[in-house]
Amino acid sequence: MREHCSGVPREEGGVRPRHFLDLDAFSGDFLRGLVAEARRMKAARQGLPKGAPDPDAPLDGHMLLMIFQKASTRTRISFEMAMRQLGGAASDLAGDRLQLGRGETIADTARVLSAYGDAILLRTYRHADLLEMARHAGVPVINALTDHSHPCQILADMLTIEERLGPIAGRPLAYVGDGNNVTHSLIHAATRFGFPLRIATPEGRAPDPGVVAAAREEGAEIQLTQNPREAVADAIAVYTDTWVSMGQEGDVDDLSVFAPYRVDEALMAAVDRQAIFLHCLPAHRGQEVSDAVMDGPQSAVWAQAENRLHAQKAILRWCLGVTPRAVVP
Repeated sequence: MREHCSGVPREEGGVRPRHFLDLDAFSGDFLRGLVAEARRMKAARQGLPKGAPDPDAPLDGHMLLMIFQKASTRTRISFEMAMRQLGGAASDLAGDRLQLGRGETIADTARVLSAYGDAILLRTYRHADLLEMARHAGVPVINALTDHSHPCQILADMLTIEERLGPIAGRPLAYVGDGNNVTHSLIHAATRFGFPLRIATPEGRAPDPGVVAAAREEGAEIQLTQNPREAVADAIAVYTDTWVSMGQEGDVDDLSVFAPYRVDEALMAAVDRQAIFLHCLPAHRGQEVSDAVMDGPQSAVWAQAENRLHAQKAILRWCLGVTPRAVVP
């Protein structure tokens, strides 16, 4: 297992903080342990008010510093609530209010924030900026989304699927739409959780070939196609995302190329009735998904949104060194 993402070396004479940057930096056993820990904490909260601390709230006095250079609803609120339920606190540092926006380097920002907080959460555009933050931070750095990947979301998705359908290993998942950051983290998950991944995208919108090649070299079954019906044929879950990611609106001149990839009643009729529909949100209803699917009996999108909270609590506990021994890699 590689605990530290590629490009983030260990410190001389010591060990780097426990960064959570990409799923492919960890073993499958470790990630399954995080999912199990998330389920345990979710069950332990039954009947408690949302703002009440967990029965075991081990982060008293801990501060999470959150930098959002991209807009956020679920990530922002779920991490704030995660820290509250774990007994700690979070501070929302909007990117446009930091000296980062006036030319301070990422390295200098990382060093300063490491003196004030116990962990740094970064939601940004360039994945290289995330790696630079982690390289210079003296505290854990968590990837809250980059243009390359979205690991916290996909860990919550694994929790959602296994809650609804049981273990995902060996059971196909289909992704339909744009080959984006969510797709890359799904590819990482397919490698670590051992499920076949069928990806249907328009011509020219496939995921990064390097991400696909690396997964296949590790034995992952990744199928690329331009036919959405082929992708969903035997899937236990059908996943989609917005047709164009934040900050990449200028990359696609004509959204009509995505029209055949809309997840609607006809496409969902091609899968088993027990299959579920997934979307990381926000959704553009009527574009990548129809109202009937979004609000229909196969939709698991609201469970996905809730499970962000529980999965991220498991991540925070590990990053800050308070994870039960059984989950530590």
